[in-house]
Amino acid sequence: MKKKKVRKVKLTKIEKLLYSSAILCMGGLVLLKVFFGANIGNLKLSIEKSNLEVSNQSKKNESLVMKVNELTSFDNIKDIVKDMGLAYNKDNIVIIEN
Repeated sequence: MKKKKVRKVKLTKIEKLLYSSAILCMGGLVLLKVFFGANIGNLKLSIEKSNLEVSNQSKKNESLVMKVNELTSFDNIKDIVKDMGLAYNKDNIVIIEN
């Protein structure tokens, strides 16, 4: 039986440089992907917080509009006028349009 010759493959300096630079580039790309993924996650979180604040503020605004409408209703004004001892005279009412 013949023994198989074992060849050692020797890499040149240029090949070593190419392989090492390729490995470094792949590692750098993985790190960049993780870094930018974390930044995108933080941005999405801040957008969701802003959306929540906007929706809460719009609910407060709706509530305040309802209170204003309730307080400026004709029946409420009529009751307040009676409590103050004033008389209702519809000839003196001026309607202002926006």
